[in-house]
Amino acid sequence: MTILNIIEAIDRWGIKEPNRPVYIETNRTYTYGELKKNSDAVAAYLQENIERTRPVVVYGELEFEMLACFLGASKAGHPYIPIEAHTPKERIEMILEVAEPAVIFSVRDWPELETSAEIISLEKLQEISAKSWTADASLEPVVESETYYIIFTSGTTGVPKGVQISHTNLLSFVNWELTDFGITEGMRFLSQAPYSFDLSVMDVYPALTSGGSLTPMRKEVINDFKQLFKVLPTLEIEVWVSTPSFMDICLMEPTFDGQHVDSLKIFLFCGEELPKATAQKLLERFPKARVFNTYGPTEATVAISGVEITQELLDEYSRVPIGHVKSDTNVYIMNDGQEISAAEVGEIVIAGPSVSKGYLNNPEKTADAFFEYKGQPAYRTGDAGKLKEGMLIYDGRIDFQVKLHGYRIELEDIDHHLAGVSYVKQAAVVPKYQNHKVQQLVAFVVANPHDFDKDFKLSKAIKEVLSLSVMEYMIPQKFIYVERLPLTANGKIDRKGLMNEVNAT
Repeated sequence: MTILNIIEAIDRWGIKEPNRPVYIETNRTYTYGELKKNSDAVAAYLQENIERTRPVVVYGELEFEMLACFLGASKAGHPYIPIEAHTPKERIEMILEVAEPAVIFSVRDWPELETSAEIISLEKLQEISAKSWTADASLEPVVESETYYIIFTSGTTGVPKGVQISHTNLLSFVNWELTDFGITEGMRFLSQAPYSFDLSVMDVYPALTSGGSLTPMRKEVINDFKQLFKVLPTLEIEVWVSTPSFMDICLMEPTFDGQHVDSLKIFLFCGEELPKATAQKLLERFPKARVFNTYGPTEATVAISGVEITQELLDEYSRVPIGHVKSDTNVYIMNDGQEISAAEVGEIVIAGPSVSKGYLNNPEKTADAFFEYKGQPAYRTGDAGKLKEGMLIYDGRIDFQVKLHGYRIELEDIDHHLAGVSYVKQAAVVPKYQNHKVQQLVAFVVANPHDFDKDFKLSKAIKEVLSLSVMEYMIPQKFIYVERLPLTANGKIDRKGLMNEVNAT
């Protein structure tokens, strides 16, 4: 089934089967009928009050009202900007400055921030939704190359960049996910990633267009291991979407397996590299489920390549591959803007219909990263990789490369080898600088249970094992043992935070 229009595909369920569940909270279930009614009301309100195409901010967490606002904005021709309720004030101010939104739907309490945008509280939103709006044939939804949503990602200068994703971009992604990953009508999806992180698009739109449902997992559950491990076996979900880092946390619970959570059929990973050890553990714990690794930047709409993880694949590759490129997209391997042999390691450049038109109100950064190549919109990812017999292999971030004593070192490469050491559960390596030069490599390690009575003995043992697989200059000089690695709001390992910690002294 090919979807031609995102909004129509979602509304179809609300018209045809209004009682079909769409959003399953612990204490209440929302239906497609309610989603249609509420989003129609939001759309009618926006059409009456706001000039079409002006951005709309939706502020909150994982509430049903967030979805109704997203869809309502789209129906009235507005791009929406999700902002997570725990976002620091300074970052929100920067987003507002760049986006100049017309309206802010404040599903959670809006922080005391000056803005010329109209702020619609949850109470007012409920009033709008309760009114009976006549279905207005004159609604002009977002179509084709018009911007469907804007997600702000971190910029190198500290100012967030707003990635504009069009209806065409989103269609390309959704049709691919519904075709290539075994998703069928009416499946139950985990909704764990914040809506301000584009990983959430991997569950929201494939679920809603295929008549599926979303089960949100709140921040307070995720942050409290006791609660999380209690909730995991009770989840009646079939499709799991998360970062590998979040999965590593869940795998700490021994009963998180196919026997105790037998509804799980599909695992989809994106957002960061999938460690081989995590993939291996999943195959062992969930032998009946299908596990997929996917890859893609926000700028190319969530993901553009994917591969099913099998034992044969793990045996063949030393690092989990990031998959086969979707059929409507081309990947080129480049060096300094010139195409090189795909079998060589270079920068991954993506070209195709899911590539964004660029950053909102930021022509300079857009020109740096986006261009046209062979008649298609193209994006420079900043990721290193190669194509081997149609399989895309990731080789780390170009900007996670450091030079130590003249040697070029890929930090994620060391992480990967550290994770293969039996004493190590998880690890992240960061550089310590002196006068802007890398002075040493520091490894933050979550250790497995061991018999060493002193940290230095454990470090010595790890170094010995590591020396069998990496060059001497790649072995970290310092080891810091932690209970867990810090994660960003998006569930990725917070490497920048660790770098700041190491370089603060």
